[in-house]
Amino acid sequence: MKKLRILVLMHEDLIPPDSLKGYTDKEIVEWKTEYDVVSELKDMGHEVRPLGVYDDIGVVRKAIDEFEPHIAFNLLEEFHGNSLFDYHVVSYLELRKQHYTGCNPRGLMLAHDKALSKKLLYFHRIRLPKFQVLPLDKKYSVPKRLKFPLFVKSLVEDGSYGISQASVVYNEEKFRERVSYLHEQLGTPVIAEEYIEGRELYISVVGNTRLETYPVIELMFGENSDDILKIATSKVKWDWAYQKKHGIDTVVAKNIPQETRKRIANLSKRVYKILGMTGYARIDLRLTEQGDIYVLEANANPDIAYGEELSCAAEAAGISYDALLQKVINYGLRYDPLTRIS
Repeated sequence: MKKLRILVLMHEDLIPPDSLKGYTDKEIVEWKTEYDVVSELKDMGHEVRPLGVYDDIGVVRKAIDEFEPHIAFNLLEEFHGNSLFDYHVVSYLELRKQHYTGCNPRGLMLAHDKALSKKLLYFHRIRLPKFQVLPLDKKYSVPKRLKFPLFVKSLVEDGSYGISQASVVYNEEKFRERVSYLHEQLGTPVIAEEYIEGRELYISVVGNTRLETYPVIELMFGENSDDILKIATSKVKWDWAYQKKHGIDTVVAKNIPQETRKRIANLSKRVYKILGMTGYARIDLRLTEQGDIYVLEANANPDIAYGEELSCAAEAAGISYDALLQKVINYGLRYDPLTRIS
């Protein structure tokens, strides 16, 4: 394996320490992804330089000029505090002809715009929940064509940010309360979609044009979770104490017929291609008791920390964490924005 100079792009507040010693779980969870990636890349023998980025693209330019990286490992989820701006950074990397990991700018933009991505998928006859967008600073009405219960969340935020047990609403009063709360607290448009009862599944897709999928992962809840909805809230995603209390874990999905697994894999690749994604992604799905598969959303550049859905799925496929990171790097090195050849 060739040793590379790797510039790891991350939020300036998430530059990890050299060791986990002395830090609490609550502190570690903030920068665990950054720590896992940086430390593993170093252990693999690469020359690694973490770079904190907030609102100045100049720091990226300077680092590229001085460090001359073979590739930039992109862990940025926002720029200038806005999650919609991350694709501009990737666009800049392309302008510099700088190799990078993860999704291309167009794929990032489409994946972040949940309404537009859903419209594209609907055009291609992908089954997904019916939805309606509630913009900021405009009058809105309770969507008559949608059936309660409804799942109400931010149109643009990722990582379950702003999602809680209160996100599922059962009547007009709670619907208005939740929409107003998200408008005021997050300052983003809101999307309301019909809540689909079923198993919460995740499937990882990797590649540029030649795609492969990893085993389906399921979000599982333990015996102490009968009083909560089985949805991926912010606490479910990031609160380790809450996960332990309710026995929450992501595991390889069981008791899914082989034919259904094939349908899920083929569907996820279609979604990936429709949205023009590259590098790696996670497709979130719901599987009903009747065997219907609903696409909830596509996540470009999902969490690549050790133990999260992508790495768990890769491990189930016999791919170690270091091998997964190397595959992601190789896809980035082979990606050509001009020809889109992997």
